[in-house]
Amino acid sequence: MPRQQFSSSLAAILTMAGAAIGLGNIWRFPYMMGSYGGSAFLLIYLLFVLLIAVPALTGEWALGRRSRGGTITAFADCYGPRSGRVLGYILVLGMLCSGSYYLVVIGNVALMTWTSFATGFTGEHQQAFVQQLDHGPTRYLLALAVLAGILWVAYRGLHEGIERVSKLFVPFFFLVIIYLTFQTLSLEGAPEKMRLFLTPDFSQITPTSVFAALGQAVFSVGLGGTIMVIYGSYLSRGASLWRGAIATATADTSAALLAAMFIFPTILVYGISPAAGPTLLFESLSQLFAQMENGRMVGSFFLLALLLVAFLSGLAALEVVFGSISDDETTHGLNRKRTIIVFGVVEALIMIIPGFNPGAVAVMDLLFGSGMLALGSALAIIGLTWRLKQVAVVSEFGASTLTDFLFIWLKWVVPVVILAILIISYIH
Repeated sequence: MPRQQFSSSLAAILTMAGAAIGLGNIWRFPYMMGSYGGSAFLLIYLLFVLLIAVPALTGEWALGRRSRGGTITAFADCYGPRSGRVLGYILVLGMLCSGSYYLVVIGNVALMTWTSFATGFTGEHQQAFVQQLDHGPTRYLLALAVLAGILWVAYRGLHEGIERVSKLFVPFFFLVIIYLTFQTLSLEGAPEKMRLFLTPDFSQITPTSVFAALGQAVFSVGLGGTIMVIYGSYLSRGASLWRGAIATATADTSAALLAAMFIFPTILVYGISPAAGPTLLFESLSQLFAQMENGRMVGSFFLLALLLVAFLSGLAALEVVFGSISDDETTHGLNRKRTIIVFGVVEALIMIIPGFNPGAVAVMDLLFGSGMLALGSALAIIGLTWRLKQVAVVSEFGASTLTDFLFIWLKWVVPVVILAILIISYIH
């Protein structure tokens, strides 16, 4: 049976962008840019996107398109049927585990979105929201609802499911965030805060900020030897990997920058302490929407837009599991639909751990989060450039004078940088 392919270049880019744009663009990038020198940090970040993230993205797509399969098939193609499948299954099962706590977080975003639409975050409504957020059964049921939505979309397949929701959710996110960014400028004192936010402060550029920019650039575009490998397998032979990678990175960076331009100056105008991670989303922003004029409307649409792109990231994570396992020729009898049902149930069981024990999220993130993504991406690039013939790999990049240079860059520079991120992250 011929492998399904994206229906168009636009559909492919929107799907890739939807997978890349996630919660990290909202709760990490604005804080990093605001704390590490404004546009000085942005310039360093963009440099790393061009030098590391875009080439690595091109490489992961090439690996997926060449193998015409998910992570397990692609790694078996590089490392041999036995070792490759072991590596592939480790990464796929790691994605299943990381997806479990990510879905719990998406469920929390869904609760926050509903609260904003229904009551807002003023007074006792804020307290009620916090109490619900701390209630294990509520968290778990919301995560189950998110999982059910993802299973339904995945069950409908590439064109009727994944593509269709990506075509709706990604443009909606950009429309909302662009509108809110311009609305920010109408707040008293906001233009001055925006100017300060965007003014480069090179005195804030330290080894710590440079490493933060590098890590954010690499992880933000969805690298990991998993998501972009499976989505790369759906690309047509005629699709330009280089142009697609630049378009995806541009969309991802634009989303992060627009979110930063909305969040950081607005928080400063209202005198709320900047923060990163879940604290920014579930505490700082709820305070912001409680104080803002029309905060309930602004918060509702912002959170809805965030919920939709977070859903796409969760969908991409589980597509790695469903697509990779059903593609593996050794899983006899497990076609795509059976795989979705079986591993949907498995995911629901794993979600009990982070759903009822919030402290488990940090431990699971340490085991299955950015560290495993860095390892997976490095293994994917090493397998592509060291285990496969250069002629075969370069042919995936298309006819260009830069293809041989790209291969050498991927072979000697990109894996070293990604492994350095992994090592330094665990040291810190």
